[in-house]
Amino acid sequence: MFSNRFFRTIILSRILLQLGIWIRNFAILLYVTEVTSNDPSAISLISVAEFAPIFVFAIIGGTFADRWKPKRTMIGCDLLSAVSVLGVWLALLSGSWQGLLLTTLVSAVLSQFSQPSGMKLFKQHVPEDQLQAMMGMYQTIMAVFMIIGPLLGAFVYQHYGIEIAIVAAAILFCGAAAILLLLPRDAKLERTPQTASFRRELAEGLHYVWGQHALRSLGFTFAATGLASGLTQPLALFIAIDNLGQDKSFLQYLLVVSGAAMLVGGGVVMSIGKKAGPRRLLLFGLSASALATLGTGWSESIPLTLALLMLGGFCVPLIQAGISTIIIQNTDAAFIGRVGGTITPMFTGMMVIGMSLSGVLMAAWTLPLVYSLSALIFVIAVFTVKLGSRARESSPKITPQV
Repeated sequence: MFSNRFFRTIILSRILLQLGIWIRNFAILLYVTEVTSNDPSAISLISVAEFAPIFVFAIIGGTFADRWKPKRTMIGCDLLSAVSVLGVWLALLSGSWQGLLLTTLVSAVLSQFSQPSGMKLFKQHVPEDQLQAMMGMYQTIMAVFMIIGPLLGAFVYQHYGIEIAIVAAAILFCGAAAILLLLPRDAKLERTPQTASFRRELAEGLHYVWGQHALRSLGFTFAATGLASGLTQPLALFIAIDNLGQDKSFLQYLLVVSGAAMLVGGGVVMSIGKKAGPRRLLLFGLSASALATLGTGWSESIPLTLALLMLGGFCVPLIQAGISTIIIQNTDAAFIGRVGGTITPMFTGMMVIGMSLSGVLMAAWTLPLVYSLSALIFVIAVFTVKLGSRARESSPKITPQV
């Protein structure tokens, strides 16, 4: 897998990019928290700036990713992210913390153009038998930064301040762009006048996803997974306090166990990538997640809860790698950006909805019942995968007009 030049290049570039993103985002978060005296409204605006572009720009960015050359698009987005850091300087000079939100918003918008271009490059340069293993490695790196990213961002800010943090982020963004120059040259894009219209290509992308039952059911699976995950994500603290009788500091141990299990799951995906099909991985991940979620909600035993959290964390890269691999395998290269831009917001949007409903349901019901509902939604996701598999052969395939 590491003998693939494309894979080595894209992984190293994304490592630098993730370092820059986490250092910048956490520096901004801690700075805003400090200057606003822990104002929850200000802190929530940061989350809005990070998530809102996914709903607005995902399908737009995916459409442009299909129209533009992917390597050039990713390099341009990384460089623009570096330039956007200048907005932090202007905000600091003006003394307005609201200006910092604009930098986060701009970077989040740029990522909606860069990410689908990355998937398109995977489609072009990765052999079919290595695709799932490489996607597993990619998801493992994301899991690593979910653990160490906040620690690195907090460390840089606390020891060097907001100015050094944003300079470091800009340098890392430029480094990520420079490494992408090592990728093979983009293939020449050819279009007929009939497909040159952005509006037409946007509509064709939506029709492409809806017209294929396999992709449509995968979108429902991703949405159900996001909703199930969002329902329980804010409630981990209550698992430590209500179910296990510990204080809030015990939450860190639950998160560490879950995060470490994600790393193991990513390693397993890499090792069995050629042996287990993506649908099998996805079905196992969703089924095991349902069991782990149900047990976590009802368990009052610390060892059992930790074991269940390990199982749930282990399944996260299996689910993500399975879905990503299925999307790439079942999508024509000309539609990769638009398919990703259509399906990805389903997960994020439903996750945000689940997070907003979790507190309300917790107040109306009990903690075990909320976790049971989440487990039920995971079970529903299992059935949507099976339905999509059955319809795969009978689903008509729409070919791009290029």
